[in-house]
Amino acid sequence: MKINYLVIEGNIGSGKTTLTNLIARDYGARTLLEGFDDNPFLPKFYKEPEKYAFPLEMSFLADRYNQLSKNIRELELFSSFLVSDYYFMKSLIFAQNTLSAEEYHLYNRFFKIVYDKLPKPDLYVYLHADVEKLLRNIRKRGRNYEKGIDSEYLEKISKGYFSFFRQQQDFPVLVIDTNNIDFVTNTTHYRSLIGIIFDKAWPPGMSRVLID
Repeated sequence: MKINYLVIEGNIGSGKTTLTNLIARDYGARTLLEGFDDNPFLPKFYKEPEKYAFPLEMSFLADRYNQLSKNIRELELFSSFLVSDYYFMKSLIFAQNTLSAEEYHLYNRFFKIVYDKLPKPDLYVYLHADVEKLLRNIRKRGRNYEKGIDSEYLEKISKGYFSFFRQQQDFPVLVIDTNNIDFVTNTTHYRSLIGIIFDKAWPPGMSRVLID
């Protein structure tokens, strides 16, 4: 499958950034990684979500648009493909779960202005994992500002993603169940995952794959 722009996404703790870096290493691809660690509102949001939700989501919206528009414009200048650990639609999915109705209405107006200006990925991969596995991964990496993340919040984010997938027909969305694999430490699992991503031309809309 010819891929110029590949997106690897998933819920918090799914391993999307790890897989993005592994693919870039093995295929010589350029990476586009979300710089959430530098966002000054993120630690404040986890402590006082109602107070900091709107500035957090607006700052993410601006940062993601600036980063994506710059890198996408450079696609034709490089021979290697681009692999990213987020897609712009992520902004809307998270905003639905963090903002009040009034804030979301205003936020959505800004989102629509910029979303149509960005190109769509050739393939969008979503790493699906149960909440229990996500929480284990979150605890394992030990980020202080993530200590307050609970199963209810992760479930809401997951539902938001799948609601988006069911409506998406503009590009292929490949949902891969990763509950039974460890692609970080198990080479066989990693190769199976890579084969699923690259060895088939996936049709527009959502496709689901389970790796045993």
